[in-house]
Amino acid sequence: MLAILGWLLALVIAACLTVAAWPQAFGLEQAPVVAQVVSMRVGVVGIALVLLVLFLCFVGWKRVRPFVLGVVALLLVFSLVSGGIHVARGLDTSQRIDGETDDLIVLTWNTLGDEPGADEIARIIDETGADAVMLPETTQALGVGVAERLRERGNPFWVLTNGYSPSYGALNTTLLVSSALGEYRADETVGGTRTLPTVIARPVDGDGPVLVSTHPVAPVPQQMRNWRADLEFVAGLCDGSDSVVMAGDFNSTVDHWWQFRTELDDGGMGDLGVCRDAASAVGAGAVGTWPTWAPPWLGATIDHVVATPDWTPVAARVLTGLDDSGTDHRPVLVQLRRTG
Repeated sequence: MLAILGWLLALVIAACLTVAAWPQAFGLEQAPVVAQVVSMRVGVVGIALVLLVLFLCFVGWKRVRPFVLGVVALLLVFSLVSGGIHVARGLDTSQRIDGETDDLIVLTWNTLGDEPGADEIARIIDETGADAVMLPETTQALGVGVAERLRERGNPFWVLTNGYSPSYGALNTTLLVSSALGEYRADETVGGTRTLPTVIARPVDGDGPVLVSTHPVAPVPQQMRNWRADLEFVAGLCDGSDSVVMAGDFNSTVDHWWQFRTELDDGGMGDLGVCRDAASAVGAGAVGTWPTWAPPWLGATIDHVVATPDWTPVAARVLTGLDDSGTDHRPVLVQLRRTG
């Protein structure tokens, strides 16, 4: 009876570890608990390795030795597979963004309700040469303040904000667009994310990509339905009908987007509809953007820049030197080149 219980328990452990490593195989990447587990791959691998060491402490007990060795093997395989998936997406933090080229430079930063302040945000935009800046949890007042500082430096920007509550920073999303890209206007006809706002802007003269600053809600228990609906909405913006550059705090990793992947004309696959995650494409897709108290190799990669296939990612960088700026997110900077 003990042996049978041991085998049953081992099978349960194997099933749980398989789902944690690759929930996409079972369509569970957006399921409660699983969604949270898969977003923190390195942390879960760390827990698995600690459990592995604890189980090894019982290997001298002959009656349970087969069970212990079996569980140790399962934990080891899980750690290698899940860790390998994480590393394969790229941990490069040294890529250089060249703001002097004609490429499109995109910056996204969740400011946690305007925390870094206008001076700091303007400084980062000016230093990086960003052309399109997506700022979740940023009020119109702060966006205007940033634009005023940039204008004084001879670098004017359009300011577009969608706010569900002007007085509460978290319920606002702002998009800054360099005047060098032409005039942009908000498109409010296509809908938006449910709980936290998204800004969708189109070029007035029709020459240029649709720019999207987005903020799907976090997958907390009471918001799971809205979270899934938000991801479905942003995936729908990447249906291939428009040239799209979208960035923001997606509150999700590329694992959560699996069901929205779409085959591309070149035979490859988009990560979110036909849009590709720029950081993953250039070997920086596993650098953690949240929370800032966790080192970049440990945190969750939930802030993204994605673009339709007519934009080729050249370089991507998570800015890790701003962790004391007041927000719990790291900025993501990406260089995109128009290819079609």
